[in-house]
Amino acid sequence: MPEPAKSAPKKGSKKAVTKTAGKGGKKRRKSRKESYAIYVYKVLKQVHPDTGISSKAMGIMNSFVNDIFERIAGESSRLAHYNKRSTITSREIQTAVRLLLPVNLPNTPPCPRAPRP
Repeated sequence: MPEPAKSAPKKGSKKAVTKTAGKGGKKRRKSRKESYAIYVYKVLKQVHPDTGISSKAMGIMNSFVNDIFERIAGESSRLAHYNKRSTITSREIQTAVRLLLPVNLPNTPPCPRAPRP
């Protein structure tokens, strides 16, 4: 029987690194930080292959994605509760996105604090 293929480690994935303490010799694991950085970077390279992103901007993008996901989850949970359902389906997610995001996103007025070109 063929053995199942092992998955290769993803580029940019953060692994738990062991560190040695000074005199004690005890090993301590570095805590893993979950983020959307690798996915934001992949999308950036698909859209603008020659553009990079700073770590500060990546932190802002990570906060943005977390915030949007939290809002969608909260709204879809509310919708399921209103309809006396115990399961969030794709229908609730889709309705939540329609409620939260504007219909004509490209035609919305610019942010008043944004710099003028």
